[in-house]
Amino acid sequence: MVNVCLVAHFAYGAMKGGSDGSIGGVERQTSLMAKWLVAKGHKVSILTWSEGSDEDEIINGVNIIKICRKDAGLPGLRFFTPRWTGLISAMKRADADVYYQNCGEYVTGQVAMWCKANHKKFLYSLASDADADVSLPVMKKWRERVLYRYGLNNADQIIAQTEQQRILLKNGFSLDSAVMPMPCPDKSESKSAQFSNEKFTVLWAARIHVCKRLELLLEVAAELPEVNFVVGGSPVMENEYYQMLFDKMSQLTNVSYLGMVAREEMPALYRASSLFCCTSEYEGYPNTFLEAWSHSLPIVSTFDPDNLIKNKNLGISAHSKSELVDAIKVFHDDPELWKERSVNARHYYVNNHTVDEVMKRFEILFTQLSTQLSTQLSETG
Repeated sequence: MVNVCLVAHFAYGAMKGGSDGSIGGVERQTSLMAKWLVAKGHKVSILTWSEGSDEDEIINGVNIIKICRKDAGLPGLRFFTPRWTGLISAMKRADADVYYQNCGEYVTGQVAMWCKANHKKFLYSLASDADADVSLPVMKKWRERVLYRYGLNNADQIIAQTEQQRILLKNGFSLDSAVMPMPCPDKSESKSAQFSNEKFTVLWAARIHVCKRLELLLEVAAELPEVNFVVGGSPVMENEYYQMLFDKMSQLTNVSYLGMVAREEMPALYRASSLFCCTSEYEGYPNTFLEAWSHSLPIVSTFDPDNLIKNKNLGISAHSKSELVDAIKVFHDDPELWKERSVNARHYYVNNHTVDEVMKRFEILFTQLSTQLSTQLSETG
């Protein structure tokens, strides 16, 4: 048995289920990992913001340890207390052998620092190409960049989602990493997406953020009135950018905006769609891609991890609005091409991303790190 702690501040909503809280790709992956490891007999805890009550609780056999409320403390001081002090307290209560954190942020450094001081193992996983970019484009504050770099350089093991991330990390930071596929549960229930000219539907699902470029999808929708577009997701904050997008969506009769979609409702959306579309400027390895492929859904995307979409014919890669429009038109007008890419998508998912096959590799990695810790402690003890 391995004693593992997953540090995921926003994962409470994903563990509880429903549409409350943050349930993005990182949170879904973390909750899936926790539940699988517990089912295999391992001791697992997740550190999250205090949502619901402030008391620690157990959900599906996973010990949920609360750090503090996200809005607790005074502006300017809350970075140190209660956020950092709360994280330290939560890590102590977990008392795990291996600590795991996914996504580049200042927390990466805080976790690495505590693990190093307390002789624990730290496994870090990249969540986005931006996490491997030496310029750290999404980290604007000096302290974020310093702490993140410290975390990278003091992790016992680093996992990359793609070969592109591995190369970026090696070239930019001179650090090695292991490429690991991410798991995705099979919710297709043997019901795959179906082609229909009359109800040809393009699904877009993500958190609404500038880097996701939802406005690009809306420009495409304006040029394709014969195609239905469904948008699922909630904004990071309701600001002028979100209001601009909402106003545009309300003016397009072929666009339906669903807001936040509960996890249990997503499979039905995939099955009711003809294509999945991504308009992001950058990504890591979107969980929505895996879910779409598991439902035999081809993808039209401006982001192509390791050129998988192009090289394995899992959809069509695009680089501009006109290319997105052309790609959707091609699938709309060619059911045989759609069927070919649909079959490819399902085969790729089955061969690479089923939960048991992927999680067995993570289990081995956690076990190896735990064994290394035991050996080191016995040698120094």
